[in-house]
Amino acid sequence: MAKGWRKIISRTAVSPEEISMTIALPNLPRVLCVGEVLFDRIADHPANRVEEVTHWHSYPGGAPANVACGLVKLGTPTGFLGCIGEDAAGEDLKQLLAEIGVDLTGLQSHTTAPTRVVDVLRNAAGDRRFAGFSGRSTYGFADAFLQGDNLPDRCFAALDLLVTGTLGLAAEQSAAGIATAIERARTAGAEIVVDVNWRPMFWENVDPAVAIVKIKDLLTQAHWIKLTDEEADLLFQTQDLEAIQAQYPGVKGILLTAGEAGCRYWLQGEQGQVPAFGVETVDTTGAGDSFLAGFIHQLLNCPKAPLPWPKIIEYASAVGALTTLKPGAIAAQPYPPEVEQFLASRS
Repeated sequence: MAKGWRKIISRTAVSPEEISMTIALPNLPRVLCVGEVLFDRIADHPANRVEEVTHWHSYPGGAPANVACGLVKLGTPTGFLGCIGEDAAGEDLKQLLAEIGVDLTGLQSHTTAPTRVVDVLRNAAGDRRFAGFSGRSTYGFADAFLQGDNLPDRCFAALDLLVTGTLGLAAEQSAAGIATAIERARTAGAEIVVDVNWRPMFWENVDPAVAIVKIKDLLTQAHWIKLTDEEADLLFQTQDLEAIQAQYPGVKGILLTAGEAGCRYWLQGEQGQVPAFGVETVDTTGAGDSFLAGFIHQLLNCPKAPLPWPKIIEYASAVGALTTLKPGAIAAQPYPPEVEQFLASRS
């Protein structure tokens, strides 16, 4: 066991204080989101460089945590597996996820590494750009120390899907933890969702070609893939989804998002495109994560067969669009009535 690490919530020993911070879900998690939870330190005004920012506001984030919160808000029981620091930021994030209702059985902490904080710049249109870690090395944050040893059985007992990104692949220990979680999930009969989520600054001192190999290797474990048009170009030099799927015969579906251009999809042999909803965007942070949460929620709960893929993508797009109407990621995520009202107004 790595120095400085300890389990903060286990199946055998939980303090009353920790119990009070974890909401017991009526059902075991159907989805487990694995990876980073952090604070996005977002510039309060448009800026091209960190040095130009006069005021910041911190919002909870991290793609896997965003997806977990989005799913719980939509009504799908979901757990989060990741590592935070034993600091005020980590405690705040832990409490927030617990209050939303995310199952935290798999949450870990590190006694010395801090909870990750990411600087985020915005342009006048609200589009965001990740700008670093305020001078820290990417490998010094708690999420880089995710442990795969002794993962709680509860995380996998009723699991349908495991969701992970690729940022954790950059650090050796978290990459091993992700691999173990995937192995446990597949053994339990769950399917794997991979969100490519390419962020070069997480791959400090790593040749991009090496990072791409690791990401493409992870995709061999996937049943469902989400990526952007730019990520498709980077990894495959093509946006032909059928050609991409041919490289991964075990993949059941691919979602390719392109901002205002909407989403193209290859889903169980069916291809199509759903345009994005036009909204007055305030902040795009977390929109793609909310889109993925909307897709997974529909995938697990849609009663129709065969699945109505255009309607499912339309629902996911509405969830993503609504998330852009306010700053931050988690706080802006909608609940089902908001999504339904939005869709009804656009029908």
